[in-house]
Amino acid sequence: MGKPLPPANEEARLAALRSFDILDSAPEQGFDDLVVIAAGICAVPMASVSLIDRDRQWFKARLGLDDAETIRDTSFCAHAILTPQAITVVNDATQDARFSDNPLVMDEPGIRFYAGAPLVSQEGFALGTLCVIDKQPRQLEHFQLQALEALSRQVTHLLEMRRVSRALSLQLREREWYEQQLQHYQHELEQQNADLAEQTRTDPLTGLPNRRAFSVALATAIDKAMASGDGFAVAVLDVDHFKTVNDVHGHDEGDRVLAALSDLLKAQFAGRGMAARYGGEEFVILMPGTSLEEARLLCEYVRESVGLLSMGLPISVSIGLTGFRRGDAPDDLFKRADAALYEAKRNGRDRVSCG
Repeated sequence: MGKPLPPANEEARLAALRSFDILDSAPEQGFDDLVVIAAGICAVPMASVSLIDRDRQWFKARLGLDDAETIRDTSFCAHAILTPQAITVVNDATQDARFSDNPLVMDEPGIRFYAGAPLVSQEGFALGTLCVIDKQPRQLEHFQLQALEALSRQVTHLLEMRRVSRALSLQLREREWYEQQLQHYQHELEQQNADLAEQTRTDPLTGLPNRRAFSVALATAIDKAMASGDGFAVAVLDVDHFKTVNDVHGHDEGDRVLAALSDLLKAQFAGRGMAARYGGEEFVILMPGTSLEEARLLCEYVRESVGLLSMGLPISVSIGLTGFRRGDAPDDLFKRADAALYEAKRNGRDRVSCG
């Protein structure tokens, strides 16, 4: 068995990995969703977000794999990080001198096929991979390799956003009144959720809150922002060329597209915001406690994820985004976001525009 050598920048790479404070952390829906999408696109039973520590590989998210970690010496991903500029593909591990006598090949889980797209940090360090695995030899199509590479970038975006969030939390903890403010905010949030629960109306097709529920939530967010000084962001999302989908494929297919998009928005913003169907093919998103740049990254992730939906036809979205400004009324926010949406459409669609 060919044991993987450490990269030449191993110590700096390990320091970069630890800066994310993610090893041995609890599961997170965002990472789990990307693993499920990768496995579905590549039509394989196993996939993972694997991070390479000094002596082990640890799975931040996994599908079809029992163990939470394995030793580094037997790790396919430890080989993959040695070429961070390209996906490592092993079509048949029994025919590859590096892996033919690997315990993971000879015993459970009986790996035959492996493809790993490196997770490269902003500083250029390969932290691990987003990988897909099968018990049968196989080859991936070009579009599957492209999708795996795109999803690996989304995993890296989640890691970077997580690191930024951690840095902000550390700064807040240095402030003497942080704990008191946090408790006060939690109380207000619980009260706001209780109020909204009584008034929420649900769109029957998508299961999302409807326009009325969003209007209530937006007014509440403005009141809170005026009192506390905390910011938030609002986005308007529109399905590109949706009329063509209805005209060419029928309204049932159009409804299927709206339902799939709604499921994606639910997964992305559950517990940390609100997505609602505003009308037709138009959706609105409320992102409390989020800067405009953080909101833009979230919207870019949504936009790219829509392009990866397995719908059988090309689907894209345009998104207009704006942040709260002191003195804004609900109509002010919506008009700016809507104007940004039309700018995104004028500039070619399938993009995020800020206003």
